[in-house]
Amino acid sequence: MADPLFPTSAPADPGLRDLLVFHNVARALTSSLDRDAILRAIMQQMEQFFKPETWSLLLVDEAKRDLYYAVAVGHTEENLHDLRVPFGHGLAGWVAEHGESLIVPEVSQDPRFDSKMTKDAATPGLRVRSAICMPLRSHQRTLGVIQLFNCQLETLTDYTISFLHVLCDYAAIAIDNARHVERIQELTITDDCTGLYNVRHLYHMLETRLDGPDSAKDETPFSLIFIDLDHFKQVNDRHGHLVGSHLLREVGETLRDSLRKQDIVFRYGGDEFVAMLPGADKRAAQYVAERLLKGLRERKFGNVLGLEVRASFGVATWPEDGRTVHEIIRSADEMMYLVKGATRDNIAIAGKGLMQP
Repeated sequence: MADPLFPTSAPADPGLRDLLVFHNVARALTSSLDRDAILRAIMQQMEQFFKPETWSLLLVDEAKRDLYYAVAVGHTEENLHDLRVPFGHGLAGWVAEHGESLIVPEVSQDPRFDSKMTKDAATPGLRVRSAICMPLRSHQRTLGVIQLFNCQLETLTDYTISFLHVLCDYAAIAIDNARHVERIQELTITDDCTGLYNVRHLYHMLETRLDGPDSAKDETPFSLIFIDLDHFKQVNDRHGHLVGSHLLREVGETLRDSLRKQDIVFRYGGDEFVAMLPGADKRAAQYVAERLLKGLRERKFGNVLGLEVRASFGVATWPEDGRTVHEIIRSADEMMYLVKGATRDNIAIAGKGLMQP
């Protein structure tokens, strides 16, 4: 049943209409933790209120000092996926760099307007005449920029501009909240010492891959490499646990840097790590394991201490070495212990045994 206080159609009373916008935005903020869904709901309210011919919302990538398109209308969003706007370039880049709003009645007369960049992002065939660009700010930082093209600028008043600022504040709150949630989620799957994913996330990924809704259709092989550092206890005994913790972090970085782009390394616990290799058959997994082994052998660890680190590697491949989560982990673990009980500093592969040192 429709709520009589907040009708779905736009009410005739302007005050009630504005109240309806705030109600819908507040409802979006409190009904979901999905950042994109909330931002889209806010932008839809803006679209109804300001009636631009097209609009977009860009988010700041602080590390790269540029903007990327998070939500857009009037254009295939997939086409905008790789489009980046550097700080200081175009209207949106200027707003991101300075943290100030822009209302441009005639963009062709504004030197900050980048026609090529806007053409790439706008609806095909649309001629951009005017633009409103507003920063989304929180805690003295610009989180993103909203672009509204070809609004009816002659209808703008101090009230409507203030109204737009309030909606931008709501959007900034949504972005900030989403980032906090993402950070909390990241902490639950990240190992404090190494910064790698933890064993909880390893099991989650394996369960999703093998027991998820699409698992029955996916027969693509993948491999696991179980890695156990050799004689690591001696490092802790001689140099202390602080050095040991730092060494684990360095080992994690070395393993991560030696993997393929699509591979993931996890800290399993203690001095044990696991690498998950999507799409890797036994031959590809052996090649990756050899590269990891070589990477450890060639590096000195512990800064000025110049410590050598060696490890035992066990390799298993799904589905031939195990079809369930526990079977594939057990196969890789058994191969690692095969190396441990023999030469250490080597690789054993399920179905093949120890490699030649």
